[in-house]
Amino acid sequence: MSEQDLPGLDLRRLRTYVDERVPGLVKDVLTGQVVQGGRSNLTYVVSDGRSRWVVRRPPLGHVLPTAHDMSREYRVLRALGPTAVPVPATVVLCRDTTVIGAPFYVMEFVPGRSFRAAAELAELGEHRTIHIGNSLVDTLAALHAIDPEALGLEDFGRPEGYLERQLRRWKKQLDSSRSRDLDGIDLLHGELTAALPVSGAPALVHGDYRLDNALVDENDRIAAVLDWEMSTLGDPLTDVALMIAYAEAGEFGLEVVPDVGAAPGYPGPDDVVARYARSSGRDISSLNWYLGFAFFKLAVILEGIFYRFSHGQTVGAGFESIGAAVEPLIRLGNERLKD
Repeated sequence: MSEQDLPGLDLRRLRTYVDERVPGLVKDVLTGQVVQGGRSNLTYVVSDGRSRWVVRRPPLGHVLPTAHDMSREYRVLRALGPTAVPVPATVVLCRDTTVIGAPFYVMEFVPGRSFRAAAELAELGEHRTIHIGNSLVDTLAALHAIDPEALGLEDFGRPEGYLERQLRRWKKQLDSSRSRDLDGIDLLHGELTAALPVSGAPALVHGDYRLDNALVDENDRIAAVLDWEMSTLGDPLTDVALMIAYAEAGEFGLEVVPDVGAAPGYPGPDDVVARYARSSGRDISSLNWYLGFAFFKLAVILEGIFYRFSHGQTVGAGFESIGAAVEPLIRLGNERLKD
């Protein structure tokens, strides 16, 4: 692939910058490719024919100045490097937008496999799937056990009022994409607001923790946790609940939601909760609220996609079926909240 083939990444300018900051790292002409997936930031794999690295930058086009913060992602990866949470090693951060047109950072390439589909896990068999699922839960518990202050991340977020802000944020998101009646959505939001729990000890939270945001090594262990753009200091049970909700939502057969939870051996909600509670030692007695909120959040996300699709603002495989899945997610949220 030629150096001009990558949208948003000039490989020659990247090479010049890396040569200045990390002399001798790159041995030859760089080639690369865009990696599909990820929440919104662009990811590339680049190589000099001997070694490979990963480059991350914001999306093409206009973005809000506070969104897609490369420095923030780089900071959390660098801080987590010496911990028990597996992350790619950082190489260099560039805040200068004149180099490739946006801030970016380079990190090591971690070999591993990303799983999005139940069929992919089924090929491995139930025993290996159990091991992978358990490793995902244990890694999350290890993340939440970290003392942010010990890593210099004491100012990485505002844990006070975290749940209130999250609830307001996603209600605002819902209001911006309302175009139809959604049975039970206002009830769910009202119940969540009325029953807001008191958070336990804050932790570094990933914000979008699920299997396809991690790489699995040949021994079925988590080799690296990726996509830290939503990480902050907050309530760790939001990570646990969202991981569970994603697995359950995958059973609706939506293109935009991984269905790994349907694979034989993948840990169900009770298994995840029991293992996390045992590994973390945290009080999970109020987890039903967090599950209700997780399904509310997923419903809002899917309704936003459906809104943009129905108004001709986005295209994609399976988008036409998303609208029908929103109310079942709302029902699941209301059911979990009342359990």
